[in-house]
Amino acid sequence: MFQGSSALTLDAKGRVSIPTKHRDALVSQVEGRLTLTRHPDGCLLLYPRNVWEEKREQVARFPMSARPLQRLLLGNAQDVDMDGSGRILIAPELRSAVGLTREAMLLGMGSHFELWDATEWARREAEDLAKGMPEVLEHFSF
Repeated sequence: MFQGSSALTLDAKGRVSIPTKHRDALVSQVEGRLTLTRHPDGCLLLYPRNVWEEKREQVARFPMSARPLQRLLLGNAQDVDMDGSGRILIAPELRSAVGLTREAMLLGMGSHFELWDATEWARREAEDLAKGMPEVLEHFSF
């Protein structure tokens, strides 16, 4: 289970270093083999390859009415491998599509990660918190 947030910096080549706390697990579980794709919320999704392969099959089975979501998820999916320093290269197309610049935030979401432009993440988080808690949390206690 991946959890927590990490501030990352893209280097001049568009690479980010996966934090050590996640890097070791990703190397042992999937030999550093990952898949990046777009999310409709405006971030990138980063999956361990084996988890992505299961998701990819689910997405491929969506009905025709979900074709736009299939295009977004499958049409933008790119396999990436961590290098010896634990870095992954984020393709210019993906960086551009979500406005990812130099400063980024990596959020552990259980089985995968979300990768946000740091400024956009701060804006989105503030907006989400201002909306209040959804009904689904009425019976949840912190």
